[in-house]
Amino acid sequence: MGNVRKYDRDLTIQAGHIAEVHNVPMRVLIRPIPSVLDEEKVRSLMNTIMDSTTRDRVPPIDVLWITGRQGGDYYYSFGGCHRYEAYKRLGLETIPCKLFKSNVADLRTYLGASTPDLL
Repeated sequence: MGNVRKYDRDLTIQAGHIAEVHNVPMRVLIRPIPSVLDEEKVRSLMNTIMDSTTRDRVPPIDVLWITGRQGGDYYYSFGGCHRYEAYKRLGLETIPCKLFKSNVADLRTYLGASTPDLL
């Protein structure tokens, strides 16, 4: 999946042990929980991302990567709302992500009865 970059530090809990960072297309990310945003933080991140000398200071977001029962890949993102919004507002096609191979049972932890039936 995309280009792989390595970061010197892992700032995430769930995917902290994952070193590979993939540039995932924004269009494939599923964000089922509405974000509550601090506009100043989003603007600051946008400035950091736009500057090629500081872009790598922004840590990747964690993404649950789930394969459906009949194939197909689903990419769920629950955190990183400010980073996601900054990339979205900048119109960038990809966002750096750590992919955490997961399953529907893990997804159910986040979504409960709202968990979709992934075909």
